[in-house]
This record gives sequence, structure tokens and C-alpha cells, in this order.
Amino acid sequence: MERRRAQRYDLRLPFELVRWGRTPASVRGETKNVSSSGVLFSSEAKLGIGDPLEYMITLASPPDHALPVRLHCMGKVVRCTRESEVAVTLERYEFVRASKRAPDALFALPLARI
Repeated sequence: MERRRAQRYDLRLPFELVRWGRTPASVRGETKNVSSSGVLFSSEAKLGIGDPLEYMITLASPPDHALPVRLHCMGKVVRCTRESEVAVTLERYEFVRASKRAPDALFALPLARI
């Protein structure tokens, strides 16, 4: 029997590693599953257990919404596999979205702790 703190949802969403420790990064990947306490994603980045990460997940939006909504997250690596899968905690997050005037500029709601 599997014992997990939170239910996982199989979601394939665009993922971007923004910061790895104190080093800025721009590594893209895809989520494999998401829960309220963490994310499993695929990436070729060579991450280590315990590494602090800052990452973005682009959420699926209805067709009538032209601007993407992204989840800006902070957490730590808890598991890495040979198949380039990385499990990371979801310790803090905020929703961010592009402005209509500048689609590439994002504004954010305050980071929430969970």
C-alpha cells in the first residue's frame, strides 16, 4: 500500500527551473505529476538531493484566456532517478500572470507558505 502525504495528479505541464541554489538557471522540462506538497518533473539538469530550487509551472488555461497563468514555486530536491526524473517539494508558491500591455512581464501575488 502506498502512503503519501498528499494525492498526486498526473499532469503534464511546462516546467522551468529558474534558480538552482543561488545560481540563476533557465532549464525547461515537463511535470509528470503534481500534489499539494511536491512535483515530479523530467529534466536533464544534474540536481542533487537537498538542492534548493526556484521553479515555474505553466498552468493550463481555458481557451478564452489569452494570457498564461504560472505558478512560481520554491522547494528542495528530495529524489532523483536515472530516468531524469526529479522530485521536489512545494514549500512556497505564488500565482503569476502576464500583463496585457507586456505579455512577457509577469506580476505576482504574494508567496504563500504551505
